[in-house]
Amino acid sequence: MAEDSSDNEIIINSSKNIRKKILQMAMEAGSSSAHIGGALSITDILSTLFFKIMKLDKKNPLSISRDRFILSKGHACLAYYASLSELGYLSDEELKTFEKNDTNLPGHPVMNKKLGIEFSTGSLGMGLSLGIGVALASIKKKIPYNVYVVLGDGECNEGSVWEAAMAAPNFKLNNLNVIIDRNNFQQTGTNSEIMDLRDLKNKWKSFGWHTLEIDGHDIDSLVKNFSELKGISQPKAIIANTIKGKGFSKFENDNKWHHSVLTKSLYEEAIKEINN
Repeated sequence: MAEDSSDNEIIINSSKNIRKKILQMAMEAGSSSAHIGGALSITDILSTLFFKIMKLDKKNPLSISRDRFILSKGHACLAYYASLSELGYLSDEELKTFEKNDTNLPGHPVMNKKLGIEFSTGSLGMGLSLGIGVALASIKKKIPYNVYVVLGDGECNEGSVWEAAMAAPNFKLNNLNVIIDRNNFQQTGTNSEIMDLRDLKNKWKSFGWHTLEIDGHDIDSLVKNFSELKGISQPKAIIANTIKGKGFSKFENDNKWHHSVLTKSLYEEAIKEINN
């Protein structure tokens, strides 16, 4: 896929809109713990995937050849829902129901394919194994599509991630792409304090993956690298260096926004900063 700067502007603008929708949903949710920080860290990744890289048709969300997306770090669903809204799968009114009674948008994704929500996730460490099954189905059924799985870096503490990491190259899943959101924090502290991940790129490489490390907020780099991966004959692991809370300076690299409650004054300040 050739790089197009005008397309990249669309991605940049979509990222801004997605960040605002993340904050709007968190504000509407009131006292809910909305996991704002981890949602903001993956915003640029999701906007690049949904608006440039993935094969999707909002007029036909159940197209059998659509690319599949799995948010393994399901607690960051605010970014997922906001992206689907920006694509036109979800209305602004639907976003206001986040974590309300009888909503289609609970605090972790629940499968609703008509709304673009491919899979139920939230139990950390499960999404990559799910992605392997979905990628295998593509090959066995001879239906060409790619699978994109977003993992949290703290999620990589789970042993099931590494069992799956061994399996994917064994099955030669060249249609499987894993993006690790390396924002260097998890629920109760920094990764280095809790379980130091050290050299993730070479860890994944040693398991038989094609690996690269990129800036998870550099749209030009994201587009270029995701586009070039489509010709690689191995499963792909992208270590995306990100900033937790990216987009609002008061939230950035402050782990209390893993699940703190957003106040009206902070919300208004954040929206103002994003708009400037």
